[in-house]
Amino acid sequence: MANAIRFLSADAVEKANSGHPGLPMGAADIATVLFTRFLKFDPKAPHWPDRDRFVLSAGHGSMLLYSLLYLTGYEDITIEQIENFRQLGSRTAGHPEYGHAAGIETTTGPLGQGLANSVGMALSERIMNAHFGNDLVDHHTYVIVGDGCLMEGISQEAIALAGHLKLNKLIVFWDHNNISIDGPVTLADNTDQCARVEASGWNSISVDGHDQDAIAAAIEKAHKSDKPTFIACKTTIGFGAPTKAGTNKVHGSPLGAEELAGARKALGWTAEPFVVPADILDDWRAAGQRSNGEHKAWEERLAKADSTIRSEWDRRLRGDLPDNFEATISAYKRKLSEDKPKVATRKASEMALEVINGIVPETIGGSADLTGSNNTKTSQTSNITPEDYGQRYVHYGIREHGMAAAMNGISLHGGLIPYSGTFLTFSDYARGAMRLSSLMGIRVVYVMTHDSIGLGEDGPTHQPVEHLAALRAIPNNYVFRPADVVETAECWELALKSRKTPSTIALTRQNLPTVRTEYIAENMCAYGAYELAAASGKAEVTIFATGSEVEIALNARTKLEEDGHPTRVVSVPCFELFEQTSDEYKRVILGDAPVKIAVEAAIRMGWDRFIGIDGIFVGMTGFGASGPIEALYEHFGITADHIVAAAEAKLK
Repeated sequence: MANAIRFLSADAVEKANSGHPGLPMGAADIATVLFTRFLKFDPKAPHWPDRDRFVLSAGHGSMLLYSLLYLTGYEDITIEQIENFRQLGSRTAGHPEYGHAAGIETTTGPLGQGLANSVGMALSERIMNAHFGNDLVDHHTYVIVGDGCLMEGISQEAIALAGHLKLNKLIVFWDHNNISIDGPVTLADNTDQCARVEASGWNSISVDGHDQDAIAAAIEKAHKSDKPTFIACKTTIGFGAPTKAGTNKVHGSPLGAEELAGARKALGWTAEPFVVPADILDDWRAAGQRSNGEHKAWEERLAKADSTIRSEWDRRLRGDLPDNFEATISAYKRKLSEDKPKVATRKASEMALEVINGIVPETIGGSADLTGSNNTKTSQTSNITPEDYGQRYVHYGIREHGMAAAMNGISLHGGLIPYSGTFLTFSDYARGAMRLSSLMGIRVVYVMTHDSIGLGEDGPTHQPVEHLAALRAIPNNYVFRPADVVETAECWELALKSRKTPSTIALTRQNLPTVRTEYIAENMCAYGAYELAAASGKAEVTIFATGSEVEIALNARTKLEEDGHPTRVVSVPCFELFEQTSDEYKRVILGDAPVKIAVEAAIRMGWDRFIGIDGIFVGMTGFGASGPIEALYEHFGITADHIVAAAEAKLK
C-alpha cells in the first residue's frame, strides 16, 4: 500500500517536471501506518469536528498528502488533480494550501510552521474538551516534520510550548532522512533531536521508518503517554530509487525516466503512471471508511447532548458571534462617548476586551510575556495550565513566532477565536506566521502595543517606524490604528466579525483623549477612513491621521481655523477597509483641498494614496531615539505647530 503513495508521488512530480519526490517516497510507510491503522477521519465528512488532525509540516512533500487524500477517497482530490500537480488552478499546489481541498488542515511549506500550527490545534483540542467534554472532543493531532523543520527556530518555540503545556495528544513523526538541499544535514547541524525534545518535556521514541509494525507500536505507546511524543523515524529519502535514494538529488527534482523505471523494478510496481491496482485501491478506500462507526457514534452523542450545549457548540463551530454582540458593543460605545475617558489605546483595548470576553466565551487571549504591557488579560481569562485547560489565557512566553503560528492552529481547529499580544516592533519576529494567517484567510487578532516613538525611553530598538507599512503590505491583512477608546471598540468589533481576514490592532502606550465625543451607532471605522472634523467653509487643508496623531491633527485644525484656513480632519483607522469602499466615497473623503497633509509617527510609505506625491507628510524619516515622549515628538517635528507651519507655507 505504501508503494501506491510512492509512485503516485513520483509520477506526478515527473509529469509536472517539478516537485519533491524524496519525502513522499521516504515517509510513505509512516503515512500508511497512520492512515490505515490509527487516524480518525471521514473523507465523506472531512470537516467532522472530532476528526484527528494530520499536518504535513514538511510541506514540500505535498504529494504525500495529495496521494493520501486521493487513495482514501476525498472527493476534492481526484486522479485528474494528481495528474495536474503544480498546475495553475489545480487543487494540488506545489505546497499544501488551506482551502484548496478538504483534508488540507493548514498551509505549509515555510518549514516549521506546520509543527507550530499543530501545537495550537492540540491546545484547542484540550480547551474544547474542557469546555464540552469527552463525548464531543477527544482527538489527536499528528504531524510529519523533516530535518529542515527542526532546524528552523520556530520549532524550538513550538516544542517548548507544547512540552510545557503537556499536550499529550500531539504526536510528531520525524522523517529522519539526514538529507537537506545542500547535502547531508551534517553540513550544518549535528543536534541530538531526541535529547532536545526530551529536555523540553517530550517523550521520544526511535524506530526504523520503514518497519510498519515498529511505527505502529510507537504510536500505541504515544497514545498512553502523559506528554507529547516525538517519534524519530529513520528513513531513506527517495526510498526505492536505485541510484538517487539517500542523496540530495532526490529531494527537489523529478527522478527522471530511467531512475523512475528503476524504482518501479526495485519495488515491484508494474502499474502504469497514475494507475493504482484495483485491489490496492480497494484496501485504501476501506481504510478511508475505517472511522465511519466512530463518526456515527459521535453524531448520536451530539444529538443527545443538552440543547443549550448543542446550540452553543453549533454556533462556535459555524464561527458565528453571539446574537447580542452588536448591541453590546453599541451600548458600550454610547457609554464611552458620554464618559470620554483619556486612556492609552492599549488600555482602551483592555476595556473593550473586558466587554467582549464577557459575552464571547470562545475568545482565547495571550501574550508573549508582555501581559501587563499589552493589556490582553481580562477578568474572564484565567491562565491555561496543564492542570486546567478550561481557562482562556495562554502565557506564550517570549516566543512571538511560535505564538502567532499557534494562534493560526487555534483558528484552523475551529470553535475558538485567538488573540494575543506583543510590541509592534516585534511583529518582525512573528511575521512569517502573520503572513500565513493572511494567505489562509483565517480569523486571528494580533494585539500590537507600543506602536510608535510614543513609547518613549526604551528607544529605537523598541520604537516601530517601518512596521505599519510592512504589515499593510501583506495582502488580506487589516491593520487597525485607532485614535481613541471609541475607535478601539469599533476596531475590535470589526476584527472579530472578520472571518476571512486576520487583523492587527496597533495601540499606544501614551494616553489619548476621546475624539469621538458624539455617539454614532454606525461603526465609522468600517469605512477605513472618515471625516472626524469638518472644515468651517470650503476646505483649504485636509489632514489625514491615525492613532495618537489624530489628537495632534485636531489641535492643528483648531489653529489653522483660527488663522482663517478652513481645515478638515480625516481619521484613517484602516487603509485596507478604505480601499473596499465605493469610488464615490473615496472621492468625497480624499476631497479637493489644495493642501493635503498626512500625520503618522511612522514612515511615509503608503500615504501618497491619500495626499499625492506632492502632499505634505509629517512623520518619521528614520529611526527613533531614547527620551521622554514629549521631547521625542518635538524633536521629530510631529506637532500641531509643525503641521500648521507646513500647511501655511504651502498655502502661500
